[in-house]
Amino acid sequence: MIDLRHLRSLRAIHEKGSLARAADTLCVTQSALSHQIKGLEALLGLDLYMRNSRPLRLTAAGAKVLEAAQRLLPEVEALEEDLSRMAGGQSGRMLIAIECHACFEWLLPVLEGFRTRWPEVEIDIRIGLSFEAIPALQRGLVDLVISSDPVETGDVMFAPLFGYEGLLVAAPGHPLATKPLIEPEDFRDQTLITYPVERGRLDVFTGFLGPAGVEPAELRPVELTAVILLLVASGKGISVLPDWVLRSAARDTNLARRSLGPAGLHRTLFAAHRTEEAGRAYLADFIEAARAWKGGRED
Repeated sequence: MIDLRHLRSLRAIHEKGSLARAADTLCVTQSALSHQIKGLEALLGLDLYMRNSRPLRLTAAGAKVLEAAQRLLPEVEALEEDLSRMAGGQSGRMLIAIECHACFEWLLPVLEGFRTRWPEVEIDIRIGLSFEAIPALQRGLVDLVISSDPVETGDVMFAPLFGYEGLLVAAPGHPLATKPLIEPEDFRDQTLITYPVERGRLDVFTGFLGPAGVEPAELRPVELTAVILLLVASGKGISVLPDWVLRSAARDTNLARRSLGPAGLHRTLFAAHRTEEAGRAYLADFIEAARAWKGGRED
């Protein structure tokens, strides 16, 4: 029986002190406002105002309705404002699932600038290693997936961010550090240090060792990029990392970097999002910012 129009009317009458001033505030005639109040009283079977009182005085029932209006309307109006901003692309939610550890090397700097430009967009990051990221995206559990493995699906778009090369990294004195051509067979007697993820998500296996049927002598999973580089520098094994990681690390280390095979191991990183949300301004801005970063490339 009671709708937002009634609540707004009672609040306006209370704040303005008369029907005439309240009607002006609500952009209705005084007669229309009076009929609206009488109609609500008829529906409720209760008087909201004491008859023939000057100024208008609320009954106990009217006071309860006014109390509800003062409590509920600010929340409703805040919700309307939030939804309006979301519809205009000014606010929203961006829960990001990452299918690679090394992505933090470029993602965090990009997000710092993004947060400045879009302070009303909620940001969260989830490592997409313990769940299937693309199905989670399709179900609305996340809003963006950073991946190098695009799949054909009509409800998900894969926007290319930048290309990168997976490079062998070894200590300067390692036998592979100066080898002209790195081949899969070179890994057979090596300890390969990788991130702790399944092989299907490691470029070195999907694009280099797997097709050649080669297994390294030992796999050593390590969570942090900095620890991988430390172990490699200490001669504890070799690793294959994206070029943007090694480009930034090269300032602090003298680790050797070599391409894999005659053509190199080249991949493209994508930002996947639901097709229906392609027009969201903040998603487009994030994608452009990631592309502008260029994977750490120097102009």
